[in-house]
Amino acid sequence: MIKLGIVMDPIAHINIKKDTSFAMLLEAQRRGYELHYMEMADLYLINGEARARTRTLSVEQNYDKWYEFGSEQEIKLADLDVILMRKDPPFDTEFIYATYILERAEEEGTLIVNKPQSLRDCNEKLYTAWFADLTPETLVTRNKAQLKAFWEKHGDIIMKPLDGMGGASIFRVKEGDPNIGVIAETLTELGNRYCMAQNYLPAIKDGDKRVLVVDGEPV
Repeated sequence: MIKLGIVMDPIAHINIKKDTSFAMLLEAQRRGYELHYMEMADLYLINGEARARTRTLSVEQNYDKWYEFGSEQEIKLADLDVILMRKDPPFDTEFIYATYILERAEEEGTLIVNKPQSLRDCNEKLYTAWFADLTPETLVTRNKAQLKAFWEKHGDIIMKPLDGMGGASIFRVKEGDPNIGVIAETLTELGNRYCMAQNYLPAIKDGDKRVLVVDGEPV
């Protein structure tokens, strides 16, 4: 039996209608995998060996009760066949430390998805700079004047932090909005943090799509 671990945010708080990690767990369970649930705080190193406190898990498409924990145990991460790293942002030092722990497990033979080094290298928002031909016009800066000039050029823009998710702290700033200055100051923390601005795409009203890619192939 394949033993699959998952590192994620508290499962009690997810929205199973749209949570991709939950969909993965349902499919893994359907295939007969043994599921091991972890949060970042469950990961640790002892003498260089990656370990974790895990709880076995069962899931179901039930909006009232979508999960149930089984046994709890302390294990070597190398005892798992595969670990899905599904922790949501912020991408902070704690997240980076967790990827180093997972990298030790990877070196001991466990498949980590996605690769820990790739998670460190590929910031979810900044990585779009490598695919500029496929994105809206984008500015990443700390500079309030540059943000204001970008807004004046486009008239309708989206401004957001680099380390957020789920729509948190995302602002749509339309032409003539008197709050552009305070929004720029808030997102950059008075010029001390980078943020991203993009021209607004009306098609977003129709929703977005999540595409899973395995070995270069969309699934």
